[in-house]
Amino acid sequence: MVKRVQEALDQAGVQDTVTAAGIFMPRGHFGGAFAGGLIGDSVGGAVGGSMASAVGTGFGAMAGMKAVDGAADVPERTMVAVSDSKVYGFDTEREHGRHPTDLVFALDRSDVEAKVHQRVNVRVLELIHGPSGDAVELEGPRLPGFHAGSVIDALHDNR
Repeated sequence: MVKRVQEALDQAGVQDTVTAAGIFMPRGHFGGAFAGGLIGDSVGGAVGGSMASAVGTGFGAMAGMKAVDGAADVPERTMVAVSDSKVYGFDTEREHGRHPTDLVFALDRSDVEAKVHQRVNVRVLELIHGPSGDAVELEGPRLPGFHAGSVIDALHDNR
């Protein structure tokens, strides 16, 4: 992922060196899946028994995730990259692995406070812009391949 982001920055003419990159979802993504799954299970069970309950759980979970993602200020899969001076956020596309597309945000690290909240299956990352107080709220899965931990570690390294 670091290589992909570095290539995107190089192509854009940005002179910076990325040290970490990972995939994050909008805050509430997995909570939306949980709530949607519960509702889908209840509706499916009321309509047609255990098979409908199982199908309802699956569709409800997907609908819950999509609802949260659709209401968020960030893309449903945001590639966050960290350099010594900046924190970048890119929209992504999935073609032979995740690739960064459009730049969504570029924040000076000196102006950003990174807060991390530990949850059962995710880590919530808040990037709070000191001068404005605005926050980018994301959650990184604890699953391998997303590299959320690498980004969080890089954000907490001394600058």
